[in-house]
Amino acid sequence: MTAETRPRYAHLTGWGRYAPAGVLTNADLERMVDTSDEWIVSRTGIRERRVAAAHETTASMAAVAALRAIAVAGIKPEDVDLILLATLTPDYWMPATAALVKEAIGNTKATAMDLAAACSGFVYGYATAQAYITSGMAKHVVVIGAELLTRFLDYTDRNTCILFGDGAGAVVLSASDEPGGGLGIELTTEPQGAYMIWLPSGGSKSPPSAATIARGEHFIRMEGRETYRFATRTLATTALAAIEHAGLQPDDISLIIPHQANVRIIEAVAKGLDLSMDRMFVNVDRYGNTSAASIPIALAEAANSGRIKVGDRIVIVAFGAGFTSGAVAIQWTADPVRGALGDAVSPDSVHVRPPVDWDSVDPIPDALAEILARPGRVPLDLSNVVPGEPEPAAHPALR
Repeated sequence: MTAETRPRYAHLTGWGRYAPAGVLTNADLERMVDTSDEWIVSRTGIRERRVAAAHETTASMAAVAALRAIAVAGIKPEDVDLILLATLTPDYWMPATAALVKEAIGNTKATAMDLAAACSGFVYGYATAQAYITSGMAKHVVVIGAELLTRFLDYTDRNTCILFGDGAGAVVLSASDEPGGGLGIELTTEPQGAYMIWLPSGGSKSPPSAATIARGEHFIRMEGRETYRFATRTLATTALAAIEHAGLQPDDISLIIPHQANVRIIEAVAKGLDLSMDRMFVNVDRYGNTSAASIPIALAEAANSGRIKVGDRIVIVAFGAGFTSGAVAIQWTADPVRGALGDAVSPDSVHVRPPVDWDSVDPIPDALAEILARPGRVPLDLSNVVPGEPEPAAHPALR
């Protein structure tokens, strides 16, 4: 492919999401840790979050979301040239979880790799996909954000266990000669915040051992106040930079889809951009913080619920551990009605090949399994859940 024939634009042509059926409410958490529904909602806006079943993994959730996005894009899995999976909760440290997803969706030709930028990972993946397409190295790229965070939480720490949930979302970017797609991109990293959100052990600095397990060093740790300050300061400036790179002004943006970590942070972003909250898409009340999955889940939900139309200019913006941040200003070109095509993909039809002669221990944390099995809850067989789509938002004030 020569420079003269190289595609100039990377359009967003497909989108899909996947939410596990298991739900952990604030009332459930009240039984596990010193907290209350009022305390959680007033500080975060979160009312419930999704919990993956024991048979579900980051790869299986990612594969469902990817196939739904591929169906919406109107292409076949074999048409995909590159699979980028943003996650901080891979199935294994090796191989790359993206390789497992490639096999699960029935693709044989794509390059597949994981991308680690925590909650900003999906936006970093989007920027990488756009670079591949505009350089002529790929025609169709699947970008996925998938996380299974509920297995990495300390359910005695009310500062972290209330925040996170599981899920996956994906988009397809496709080459086009027509204007549209990504218009402006801004990515940043501020490493002075590297230890404000982190997981101490499990890497080469501190490999897993009986001592690291005893010290609880395989759970997510976070300095909440410092993280909040960074997020409220950086999300707005990063979004504004992407908007300016696109040659636009904030008032030109129809909808902003921010990382879903905290509704107070989202309100601060709206204020920083001098926009009303009705231009901010919010679903943190129903999913909690799903890290790299939060933006693609929200984007798919926004498109399917009629919040986006052809010609709209939208912005996706995230922040995460590192400290990382990223934003993309996008001109929407796909017919949102196509979102219904993803419904044809059933989770039952997607299978990730397990390793030979090996099986994991029960992955559900004891504290979580105990609360989900208590009397009075809707019975939930964690070993074999057939997930369904999330219900419409029950809290309009947070939309």
